[in-house]
Amino acid sequence: MTRAELQSWQLKRLNQLGASLLHHPLYAERLADVSFPLSSLDELHRIRFLNKSDLLGRSSSEPSRLFHRNRQEYVRFHQTSGSRGWPMPVLDTDADWAWWIECWQYVLDAAEVTASDVAMMAFSFGPFIGFWSANDALVHRGALVVPGGGLSTLARLKLLADQRCTVLCCTPTYALHMASVAKEHGINLADNRISRIIVAGEPGGSVPNVRAAIESQWNARVVDHAGASELGAWGFASEDDTGLHVIESEFITEVLVFQPDGTYVQAEPGQRGELVMTNLGRLGGPVMRYRTGDMVEPVWEHTFECRFVHLNGGVIGRADDMLVIRGVNVFPSSIESIVREIDPTAEFRMIASRQDEMDQLKIEIEADPSRFNAGELEERFRERLALRVPVSRVDVGTLPRSEGKSKRWVDERMDS
Repeated sequence: MTRAELQSWQLKRLNQLGASLLHHPLYAERLADVSFPLSSLDELHRIRFLNKSDLLGRSSSEPSRLFHRNRQEYVRFHQTSGSRGWPMPVLDTDADWAWWIECWQYVLDAAEVTASDVAMMAFSFGPFIGFWSANDALVHRGALVVPGGGLSTLARLKLLADQRCTVLCCTPTYALHMASVAKEHGINLADNRISRIIVAGEPGGSVPNVRAAIESQWNARVVDHAGASELGAWGFASEDDTGLHVIESEFITEVLVFQPDGTYVQAEPGQRGELVMTNLGRLGGPVMRYRTGDMVEPVWEHTFECRFVHLNGGVIGRADDMLVIRGVNVFPSSIESIVREIDPTAEFRMIASRQDEMDQLKIEIEADPSRFNAGELEERFRERLALRVPVSRVDVGTLPRSEGKSKRWVDERMDS
């Protein structure tokens, strides 16, 4: 579609959605002063933003007002990861779940997955939505799916080799951890048939140094994906893997630069801003103008065959994770990119603290003392960030691991 055709399609879907929400318990008041149908997407600004706090119930067992239908209509239950409070229950109707699966087909297209592929799901299938939708999308496509839940990393490595898996689905962190375990046990990853690794759950798949670290270890292409439990599967890798496309046929995308007083402006092409999204096909849990907290750099006019907006570098970081250290804006993804230049697979963590009303940052990294050079990494931070970041070595195996979202970001500022 041309941009004009796409916006016409989005406006039609938005008006259908808006008209259905006039008596919704979460939206009735929010849309009281908005008359549908809207005549243009430019009128979207009349709808108030939705924040994560608007979705949370009063307790971990109380469902969000977002899921307004009779409980009997919902067939899928998940929870958010709880990284911003207690886990939020997330429900999907049968039609909503079919919409998730349809969105995931864009990701599978980007990874060139066919019915002849065998996919290893290196993920424990608990309440977190994770790769549940990917699993069902792969089944829908006709690929053979190998579940890896409940297995150790070593057992997963053996299983994917025995079953001749060609596709691996996991987080960027876990792909690196699997490579580290393989090396520890003398397993040559070049002997398996994995040719594509679909990553999600955290930034990294579109960060050049992180992606290169995974690809060099596995001799496979990394395909990034982005989504959110409360929003849907919204992003897939661009042709050259330098970033993500938003599935604009199913999501209206805004990238906004917010000011301290709460006002905002549209981000210019390539300018960093916060991703604000409206999903158009999840009618059992509709989200309008949701502030995701994800920081991105949009390019609307580009030369990719897919005309959807391109996000340079994918999700660059979180608005609420950004530190301002002596006037320098620092995102965890920037730190990880620099660490990966020194050691592609090392486990590390970033610890934020506050001293004399100023944010501070230090790095702990697992390393062999005979080969560790803290000064080299600190010098990279000075060169790239114009900032002194202390680096200290810890023994290998002492930092926590996770097959889901990594726990590398430790915020001790509230304790200061």
